[in-house]
Amino acid sequence: MLTVLLYLLIMVLVGGLLFFVASTVFGRGEELPRLPAGTTATVLPARGVTGSDVRSLRFQQTLRGYKAGEVDWALDRLGREIDSLRAQLAERDGGGPPVPAPTDRPGDLE
Repeated sequence: MLTVLLYLLIMVLVGGLLFFVASTVFGRGEELPRLPAGTTATVLPARGVTGSDVRSLRFQQTLRGYKAGEVDWALDRLGREIDSLRAQLAERDGGGPPVPAPTDRPGDLE
């Protein structure tokens, strides 16, 4: 039993040593600089968001899902674009108040 534990310990040490040597020799490649605080790599155009823009959105994954700041930013940006488009439609259709869009949330259905 002691021999098996000794072999296991030696295998773990050799594996750790090989990992350390390989990571030292090969490194992780060229590292990108950190993004400034409050910015995100998620990109949407400033105006005229299209369906393909939304479909191509990719968020940075973290341990527990997606990075909340990036998702919040994208949703806020899309919300502003929708509000802008609704205002343009209302202006074109005679200046009346915009008609709220139906929602798909179960709590709103009657």
